[in-house]
Amino acid sequence: MAFDITPYIDKTPAEVRELIRQGSIDFPTAGMCRGYAQANLIILPPEYAADFEEFTRLNPFSCPVLEIIRDTPETRDMGAGGNICTDIPKYRIYENGVFTKEVTDASSYWKEGYVGFLIGCSFSFEEALIRAGIDVRHISQGRNVPMFKTNIQTVPAGPFYGPMVCSMRPMTPEHAKIAHEITSKMPNVHGAPVHMGDASAVGVADVMKPDYGDAVDFKEGEIPVFWPCGVTPQSVVEQAKPPIAITHAPGHMFLTDIINAELNDFLEAKKLR
Repeated sequence: MAFDITPYIDKTPAEVRELIRQGSIDFPTAGMCRGYAQANLIILPPEYAADFEEFTRLNPFSCPVLEIIRDTPETRDMGAGGNICTDIPKYRIYENGVFTKEVTDASSYWKEGYVGFLIGCSFSFEEALIRAGIDVRHISQGRNVPMFKTNIQTVPAGPFYGPMVCSMRPMTPEHAKIAHEITSKMPNVHGAPVHMGDASAVGVADVMKPDYGDAVDFKEGEIPVFWPCGVTPQSVVEQAKPPIAITHAPGHMFLTDIINAELNDFLEAKKLR
């Protein structure tokens, strides 16, 4: 189903977060708040948080951590006044590894000791691709990005293991090469593609049948280009089976206050603090 992000392209992240909190936006956020980074989310009970933090360390391209949220669901580094339980258009609730429901407000699920992880999102590099003249198909078609479980395995940590989820964008081979050059310089939002070309090589039987998101059209001469995706935590939660996990619904992100072009420097400086 197509949706229109035009009214939100030039709004500030704080304005869009407020609209989401009010229930005015309940659709994917790709292309909103031009210039600002977006983030994936997973919230876990305390007994699972340390293992998941180690999982992110071992799998930095599929799970690049932007901020870890403790004590309250309020964000600090990624958005002053933000709240990870109210400021995402749709959430998914997993119980014992099973996706059970989708909600627009996760406040009632947050408990003392829970830990939230905001994870870098490939939506953050799409602005650079568009500037380079590359058609980002799900944006131009008003759809959610297609995402696939692949045969690329993550590095296990505690109970967390399983396949890497990848987002996919159709491109000509020439544009794929340019996209590789651009995104390889952005490790905190998934970095370079992990595969370009034959989808079956990464275990994807049909690029028109994504596991998450929407199918997009291919034009003659285009190939599928796959990037590590922040929906990977949802895949490994199915294996780890925590009693509860709260995630963003695929494509429905947290809008951060950090400008894409400054994100890597911001995070590097944060490591030194």
